[in-house]
Amino acid sequence: MNENFSTIKPSKIAINYGLFFGIIMILEFVLSYSFNIDPQENKFFGIIINLLNYVILPFILIYLAANKYKQFHNNGFITLSETMKIGTLVCAFSALIYGVFYILFDFIDPSFKEEVFEKIKEVTVKDNPQITSEQLKISLKFVKMFMNPFVLLPFSIIMYSLVGIIHSLIVGAIVKKNKPIFE
Repeated sequence: MNENFSTIKPSKIAINYGLFFGIIMILEFVLSYSFNIDPQENKFFGIIINLLNYVILPFILIYLAANKYKQFHNNGFITLSETMKIGTLVCAFSALIYGVFYILFDFIDPSFKEEVFEKIKEVTVKDNPQITSEQLKISLKFVKMFMNPFVLLPFSIIMYSLVGIIHSLIVGAIVKKNKPIFE
């Protein structure tokens, strides 16, 4: 066995990449807030952000984290389960970082949440002119519930963990290299 390789756990690598992903999501939010870019009104911007946060960045960062672990910390080997640990943690930790930022931002600027709520209400009525007042009330009740930072945080962590699992399965199939049984 080569002694040049360190014995870092997959979680250590995942946390570093998750932190990076979380910071990217925070920067996206800050830029859109600073330049007053509304994903509801600017559909192209909303599509790009969703593609980045749910497809492109998770795949790239999970691939980089798994490959780094494989090459530099595990003698060139990685199992599917290690890749899944890395991928799930990258996405869950990034959601945690972003969620904590959102909670802090909510305390700093509580009017932001109300502005977003009003925009969602306007877009809902505009996109669904036949919606009844009862349907709108029920819909907005759920929107308000999910805008609560203490509901949003665990929901985001669960959602991004699922994204991480899906991407980890794909990345794991690409980078997987099991150790030989008899070495």
